[in-house]
Amino acid sequence: MAGTGSRRPTLAVVGATGAVGSVMLQILSQRADVWGEIRLIASPRSAGRKLAVRGEEVEVVALTEEAFAGVDIAMFDVPDEVSARWAPIAAAKGAVVVDNSGAFRMNPEVPLVVPEVNPHAVRMRPRGIVANPNCTTLSMIVALGALHAEFGLRGLVVSSYQAVSGAGRAGVETLRQQLSLVAGTELGTTPGDVRRAVGDNTGPFPEPVALNVVPWAGSLREDGWSSEEMKVRDESRKILGLPKLPVAVTCVRVPVLTGHSLTLHARFEGEVTVAKAREILATAPGVVLFDDPGAGEFPTPADVVGTDPTWVGRVRRALDDPTALELFVCGDNLRKGAALNTAQIAELVAAEFV
Repeated sequence: MAGTGSRRPTLAVVGATGAVGSVMLQILSQRADVWGEIRLIASPRSAGRKLAVRGEEVEVVALTEEAFAGVDIAMFDVPDEVSARWAPIAAAKGAVVVDNSGAFRMNPEVPLVVPEVNPHAVRMRPRGIVANPNCTTLSMIVALGALHAEFGLRGLVVSSYQAVSGAGRAGVETLRQQLSLVAGTELGTTPGDVRRAVGDNTGPFPEPVALNVVPWAGSLREDGWSSEEMKVRDESRKILGLPKLPVAVTCVRVPVLTGHSLTLHARFEGEVTVAKAREILATAPGVVLFDDPGAGEFPTPADVVGTDPTWVGRVRRALDDPTALELFVCGDNLRKGAALNTAQIAELVAAEFV
């Protein structure tokens, strides 16, 4: 890799026509251009479409083994089962795979990387694959990692308020359809009136999400936990290098299109001060401190959508524990929560070609 001489690596974007892939193409056009050829790959039904990237129209090619010929780095923005099948094929063809699915995140031979937190891990990739964390984890881990580096994290309680775009295009379309069905109706006065208005149009959610909150994201796991909640626990432990970190999570879906929000109760090894925590957060890469409740300033999804950083507000010390902090964080789940972190990992790998 590093011995090949200075050159611009060839990049493949697999899943270029999907929700995250579309954001990825925007990000590639906005960031410093370190790439040679950019190849767009998608399912055969999308082959032949032309998409704009770096100000040029690029034709989408079908996902085949031959599509990876000459590719140095391949970013996968596809479902788990597609990554599980095709990422090893791309790696066998010589590409370093940066995978945004959940297929490899907890594989001990695949690093799980957040460039602001554990960039060193990207070089340890025996399978030729680097994993990108889940969007919920990414919405908090940059801020949490900065505090951990200073104070030493020893426990975490999380509640998430997750946008419907975390469930893909189907989630977005479902909320829009539900909002049209409930618009102008007298709701919220009798049990089940929202459900009756929505009918069977619940899409990927178990309950109506319009005018509602749904305390569930993902699929059922052992002892009543959801897969999304287990991801937050397991991924945080792996990224921070704390395999036994106590983590309790409740994931909630809310009627927001884009932007995940989370409350954090973080316990540290010793006493913490709000002043020091604010100083750390104000200077941490990838974090915006937006915290003046008296002036009505705290992050909301409406503030963060379309932006890259993790936004942090409501910073305060726990009422009954001098070692704990309470935080409210927001992040765009399609940018840093998916496409941006993938691009940042790919750029770390691209630097090896210089």
